[in-house]
Amino acid sequence: MLLVIDVGNTHTVIGVYKKTSLMHHWRIRTERNSTEDEFDLLFSGLLLQKGIKMDKISRTVISCVVPPVVGILDDLCRKYLGHAPHWVDAGSYEGMPVLYTNPDEVGADRIVNAVGAYHRFNESLVIIDFGTATTFDAVSQRGEYIGGAISPGLAISSEALFQKASKLPRVALFNPPPETIGKNTIHSIQSGLIFGYAAMVDGMVARFKKEMGSNPKVIATGGLAGMMADVAQSIEVVDKGLTLEGLRIIGESI
Repeated sequence: MLLVIDVGNTHTVIGVYKKTSLMHHWRIRTERNSTEDEFDLLFSGLLLQKGIKMDKISRTVISCVVPPVVGILDDLCRKYLGHAPHWVDAGSYEGMPVLYTNPDEVGADRIVNAVGAYHRFNESLVIIDFGTATTFDAVSQRGEYIGGAISPGLAISSEALFQKASKLPRVALFNPPPETIGKNTIHSIQSGLIFGYAAMVDGMVARFKKEMGSNPKVIATGGLAGMMADVAQSIEVVDKGLTLEGLRIIGESI
């Protein structure tokens, strides 16, 4: 079996594949101060719950944007799985050239998303990942990673507003308000954040398309992708399994 792990700033997503089939997946909080032993207790418990033995995992592929976690997971794999993991970087997948000025600067999560999306659609793409940060990534018709943009995530923007504007309350972001013109403070904040963010997404996609000189398919992934697809006109497909699938594809190539 293949173990795939995507470590984000807020959450870590874990998947177990048998050949091309995703058998099970889990989302846990990213803990920067855990030891490999503590992580093993959690991880082995998740596997045991699904009847999977640790010795059935023959390979591990990890994308990580949280440096303190690298040593923890590397030690976990070597100590408890008996092998070193493959860490995703710009050179992990020969099928996708990275055209960044310095390819090593591209986050592993962005590479994984691009690989997963291009493998599925095989055309020019704009991939939007709604995570702690919101990332926009462009892939050419030939499967080249062109580059992208990074902006603060919706939750970060909301928290900054709550922290810096002392009279404004913290609000839920799971559902948009009934109207763009809010009739109370909660709806006004939700409108500015959610509808304002949707307008930013649509504007960025329009700029990407103009610079790419094509009509790329627009894919959304990440925790808030479903809600944003309801309010942003440019999003065509929501695929929350994109990251794990990209890790699987990279795992098959190494």
